[in-house]
Amino acid sequence: MGFPENVLTSGERVELTMRPHWREVFASVLIGLLLLAVLIYVTWLTPDDTTGNWIQWISVGLGVLIAVFLVITPILRWLTTRYVVTTHRVLVRRGVVTKTGKDITLSKITDVSFERTLLDRLTGSGTLRIESAGDSPDETFRAIPRSDRVQQVINRLIDEDANQRAARMVNRAGFETEREAADRMHEEERRMHEEEERLTEARRAAPPAEGSAETTAVTVDPSTSETSTRPEPEP
Repeated sequence: MGFPENVLTSGERVELTMRPHWREVFASVLIGLLLLAVLIYVTWLTPDDTTGNWIQWISVGLGVLIAVFLVITPILRWLTTRYVVTTHRVLVRRGVVTKTGKDITLSKITDVSFERTLLDRLTGSGTLRIESAGDSPDETFRAIPRSDRVQQVINRLIDEDANQRAARMVNRAGFETEREAADRMHEEERRMHEEEERLTEARRAAPPAEGSAETTAVTVDPSTSETSTRPEPEP
């Protein structure tokens, strides 16, 4: 399931979205399977009479009560825990009934580290620690899938965010970066080339002027003009 777009700000893009590693619910799934096996065994073992039926119902009730606390609740907690890394921040969402959330802006993160025990290396997970500037407490996220890759992604996004903020400060100060200058010169050259092509096409499509046609006609018939204007001799 993708992260809801209405939570993101303008220009913000999701880079990573994940849950805690599946090993966080492995014990709960195992307990659920054991409870199911015990209930099946008790049903098969007890006689099919009133006493046996009472034993079966009591066993089912105890099994459901244990499953709610040791199986269903941990699985729901795992399903509703989300870690999202965007181009602007790190978001944490938790909670089954009561929802909690926290956003860590990339510009406030001072250090990102990870730790992987032997069990973490075997399961492909690890512990991620994010240190923030100011009074914000440091955050520790356990059982993060591929924590080393997540650390690299967050560090890369922190650098990109810092570069973008620096570029915006330069633009506000009225300066122009080298890339912006190159783009502007390329755009001006493209416009000049288009203008030259437009003028060339206009010259080719333009009809000859009327003054040139009249001049040609006078030049072609000069003798006629002279004969008609020559005076006749007197008798």
